[in-house]
This record gives sequence, structure tokens and C-alpha cells, in this order.
Amino acid sequence: MATSEVVLQVLGGSLPSLFGSDHSFRELGSPRTSRSFIRCRKKRGPKYVNFINCSNTSYHAIKVNHFLSTRRPLHGDIAHSYLRSVNCKCQQADSASGTASEKGNGSWYVDNGQRFDSIHGNTQSVLEFDIVRELKVGQEDFQSNGSFPPNGLAEDALNKTAENSIEDEAWELLRESMVYYCGSPVGTIAAKDPTSSTTNVLNYDQVFIRDFIPSGIAFLLKGEYEIVRNFILHTLQLQSWEKTMDCHSPGQGLMPASFKVRTVPLDGDDSATEEVLDPDFGEAAIGRVAPVDSGLWWIILLRAYGKSSGDLSVQERIDVQTGIKMILRLCLADGFDMFPTLLVTDGSCMIDRRMGIHGHPLEIQSLFHSALLCAREMLAPEDGSADLIRALNNRLVALSFHIREYYWIDMKKLNEIYRYQTEEYSYDAVNKFNIYPDQISPWLVDWMPSKGGYLIGNLQPAHMDFRFFSLGNLWSIVCSLTTDDQSHAILDLIEAKWTDLVADMPFKICYPALEGQEWKIITGCDPKNTPWSYHNGGSWPTLLWQLAVACIKMNRPEIAAKAVEVAEKRISRDKWPEYYDTKKARFIGKQARLFQTWSIAGYLVAKLLLANPSSANILITKEDSELLNAFSCAISSNPRRKKRGPKSSQKTYIV
Repeated sequence: MATSEVVLQVLGGSLPSLFGSDHSFRELGSPRTSRSFIRCRKKRGPKYVNFINCSNTSYHAIKVNHFLSTRRPLHGDIAHSYLRSVNCKCQQADSASGTASEKGNGSWYVDNGQRFDSIHGNTQSVLEFDIVRELKVGQEDFQSNGSFPPNGLAEDALNKTAENSIEDEAWELLRESMVYYCGSPVGTIAAKDPTSSTTNVLNYDQVFIRDFIPSGIAFLLKGEYEIVRNFILHTLQLQSWEKTMDCHSPGQGLMPASFKVRTVPLDGDDSATEEVLDPDFGEAAIGRVAPVDSGLWWIILLRAYGKSSGDLSVQERIDVQTGIKMILRLCLADGFDMFPTLLVTDGSCMIDRRMGIHGHPLEIQSLFHSALLCAREMLAPEDGSADLIRALNNRLVALSFHIREYYWIDMKKLNEIYRYQTEEYSYDAVNKFNIYPDQISPWLVDWMPSKGGYLIGNLQPAHMDFRFFSLGNLWSIVCSLTTDDQSHAILDLIEAKWTDLVADMPFKICYPALEGQEWKIITGCDPKNTPWSYHNGGSWPTLLWQLAVACIKMNRPEIAAKAVEVAEKRISRDKWPEYYDTKKARFIGKQARLFQTWSIAGYLVAKLLLANPSSANILITKEDSELLNAFSCAISSNPRRKKRGPKSSQKTYIV
């Protein structure tokens, strides 16, 4: 069949098999749920567990915009879960050139006379905008000059459709993972693995704060703001609850690691039920570790929501402003530490098991810096906030200087450490932290490229953790914790060490893995964190989205695009695993959950950002001139650059 005939038949809708049975919810036009129908109150449960109780005796419809555009029809439980709170009103497209558009988003429809049926799963066929546009151009060329369009046009369109099939599947799976509370979406569960038994679910059926971040960003980039807004406000309500473990309560401002929507009998009426939010602040988690990163991610997502939706009313609310301040006061509280970095226990972030990151891990510091910049941008200028903003600015300058000066390592700095003098007692000491040169591992000498560098994983007295931690380095680029030169050097290192950090599946969570006696001592012989598995050198597809943001910020998106291309070769076929094992990421993780939500969302966010790089600005933070000037002053007063002399001739004594 000639190329032009293929084009015309596709436009006419006579070749639906080329695109499958696509469907889309153009607009499910029910009015938005009124907050007045949700009756929320605090309830004290056994063992100091608090819940939000919400009467759920009746459901109202919710409005969902541009709900689903995949090539698979909805059947059975999937359709029921999507539509249990939705009054569906589908509209039929008038022609192939018609669009359904709201808030600037549109989809092209083929008029094939089909209407969506929530019971039987009948759907309208859908063509992606770009594909139809290309085919229309080909048709117009043929009609105007009587010649055929280029032979590769139809093939390009079909190839684009094949690539989009992975995205369509990912969106379908992401929507299946959505969790509803009183008829409204409030998050996505960690994983929906059909191969996991009921007894082996653990807490993967809960909504994790850190896990929802890529899901939330994906919805924001799609223009679907309701779920993110609900998530922000509901987790804020959980922040102020009593948190107790063994008669001890942590500081105010701590955000939960996760929460679960439970259905329980209504008080005084066994025939009715109500939904409650059951949070976990670490008192039920494996290892009983409080999630330090949850509050930091919450602030980052709050700013992204405002910048993406234009709805600044959420961040301006009194309760939200109070929540921001509580998190900041918890992080900026005075302690015994002499460093501007946050001191945390092992397992208090994405690496939530014992992996030797206790102290001042880079991941926490980069998120801390990012959250401080985001909060500085969102805090209302009030008299009561003046002291907090002053402390925030001082911490930002000190933190930036500390990380850039003491965490950075490249071949030049490595050689400097190799020649360190130890046991220096002086204000002007070069080896401030008394690092012993013998700590430099042989792997690092061979691995460090001549061009490139990175931020080490941790710094404490007499200890430098030279492992490369991906999330900390990537997010340091995103939040401008590193200088431009350092940011480019990190990306240079990623390119130079591609076979180690990406290999068959992006992206290594850390490099290298702990092995042998070191693994036994540091992890406690953790059977899940064996060498090159899970947090110990495993490969995590969710890190694609952080890589994409970092590369876009430095105007080097081709690096992220190459990594996405590697992932697309197998991630869908492997059923979207949580992580991959082995040094080259050849195997699906031995305990990895399939259909892991943040693996799905991480891929989607990377694709969306690469398609529209300017949208990454909702996540990128930059230093303003005031902070840069303060940082320059800190650099000039650095004892390593300027000798420190006595302020007066008067003798001083140490008592």
C-alpha cells in the first residue's frame, strides 16, 4: 500500500489496529467535592496512635481532568477503582480535528462513533497530537502538489507510537496506584505487585511521602493538581499529631514516613464505616527510624505545586505557613554539632536501612539546602518570621560553603588528601577534620577520572565516606548546592563512568558496593543489602527523574535522554521493578517489588521533562545575589585562603 494511502486511512480511522484501542477520559464533569461533606476529627486510638476520622457514609463525585490516555481498555476492578467516586460524562469528538482542551491540555480524537462504557470498557480511539499533526502535514503535502510524502513519514509515526506505548502503560499503572480518601485522591501506594502475597505486603500498600514525590511531579506536569493539593494538606494535618514510641515523643514538625487509608466501623454504629488516615512516623517502620527527609520533600513539593499550578493560596494558608515553620525550627534547632550540616541517624532517608550513612549524609544535606531555599521563597514576610528567616539565611551560607569546600573531591583534591598532615592543632589547620590519608581506598585511586569530580557521601571527624551517592549529587546540582563548575564536573564523571553507574539499567544508588568484612561490619550482615543489591550498589530506575532535572539545569539533557533510552529497552518488559541487582544491573532485584510506583513515575517525569525542559523550573532553585555576596565573604575569610592573624597584641589563654 502506498504511503499516502496509509496516511489517509489512518486519518480516516480505517486502520485502528495501528494504534490499538486507545481511550481517554476527556472530562468527567462532576462538581468538585465540597469540603463540608467531610467530617474530620481527631481520635485517640490504642497505643497512642492517632487517626483522622472521616465519615464516609456517602460519596460525592469528584472532577478529574484528562484522566487517562492509554491504549488499554479498563475492565473489572480497574474500572471500578477509577470510577467508584466519579460520575462519568463522556463526550464524542465531532471529527478527527476536534480537541478537548482544558487548562491548555488537549488530545486529538477520531470520530468512530464509540462512547465510553464504564461497565464494558468500550472506549474512543485516541491519536497522540504530534502523530496526527505529522500525518495531517503529510496529507496536505499530497493534496497540494500531488506528490507522495516522504517514505519515512509513516514509519516515523509508527515508531513514535511504539515508544509512546510504554508511556501509556506507565500512566495506566500510575493511575491504578492512586489512593482515595473520602472520594478524593490523596496519593499513590508504594507498589501494586500482584505477585506479592497478602502476608508479604509489609508497608508497600501505604502512601510514602518520599515515594509520592515523583508521582506528584508527574501529575503536576500533566496539569492534574487535585491529587497533589490533597496530599499536601492531608499530610500537613498528620504533622501536628502526637508521635510516641516507648514513652518518648520526637520534636514538633516531624512529617510521617507514610500513611494508610483504613476503613473502620463508625463509632456507635457497627453497620456503618468510616475511613481514617493511619500515619507511621517511624514507630512501626523496620529499624524504627524517623524519616528526616519527609518534611524536606514536602516543602519541595509544596513549592513545585505553586509554581506549576499558579495556585499560591495553598502556601499562603496560615496552617501551611505554620507547617513550614515547624519543619524549619526542627531542622534549625541548636544542638551540640559544630557543623552546619544536619546530624541524623542511619536509615533516615531513601537509604532506610543500615548502610553506614549516619552522621551528615549528602542526601540529607542536599534536600536540606533545597528545602531552605524553597521555604525562603514561600515564607510570608511577617514580624514573627524575621528571626527564622535570618537563621535560615545564615544557615544557607554556612551550609553551601561547608559542602562545596569540604565534601568536594576530584583528582586534585584527592592528591591533596593523600599528602595531608595529621594531628594539626591550630585554627589554621589544613586537615581540619584530621582525615588520615590511609583512608583513601585503592578503588578510588583507579576509579577517579582525570576530568570530573563529585561530592563525597559523608564527612565526620577522622572519616570521609568516599562512596558516590547518586541522589545527593544529582539533587545538589538541582538546588545549586554545587557551583556551576562542580555541577558540570559531576555530569562529566557520570559520562566517564557510564558503565559503572548506568550499565544495563540506570541508576546506581551508590558506588561501589560494600563487600566482604566491610559489608558485615557496616550493614550488620543485612541479607537484603548484599553486595550490588538494594541500597548496597543496586540500580534504581526512579533516579531517572532526578538525573533529568540535573541535566536539564546544566543544559546537558542528552545525558538523561541516553539513560532513558537504556531504561526503555527492558523496564516495561521486566514489569517496572523497584530495583536491579548485580554490578551491571543485569538481574531484577531478588526482593524487588514489581510495578513499583516510583519506578513508573520516575520514568514518566523524565520523559515529560525532556519533552518540555522549561517545566523543570518548578524544581530548580538558584541562589540570589544576596546569598552569593554572603558566600563570597565567607570564601574570602576562609583560613585556608587567608592566614588568620591575632586581632591584638594582647595574649590569650586557653583555660
